[in-house]
Amino acid sequence: MRLNLKSTNYELNAEIKKHIEDKFGELDKYFNNIQQIDVEVGLTRKGQQKGKIFFCEVNVSVPKKLLRFRKEFENMVKAINEAKKGIQMEIKKYKERLNG
Repeated sequence: MRLNLKSTNYELNAEIKKHIEDKFGELDKYFNNIQQIDVEVGLTRKGQQKGKIFFCEVNVSVPKKLLRFRKEFENMVKAINEAKKGIQMEIKKYKERLNG
């Protein structure tokens, strides 16, 4: 399994990078045939919203399918945590469809 990180309009520091690697590095325990995980984090560029809105988008490559999940929050860590929960649910649904 390969984990790729990308940031948009946001500079990744070592703490956030480690948090992402810890959270998404453990996804292979839910499905052992994950080929690649692409994680993109950053600041959204929305017109009239006040304050910073962070996003975390996850793309997981599994055999014959690409699973995607995106979450936005005012806090980067919260966006990462919620995106991990969401993609985890997508992986479980995919696994159930394969076994069903």
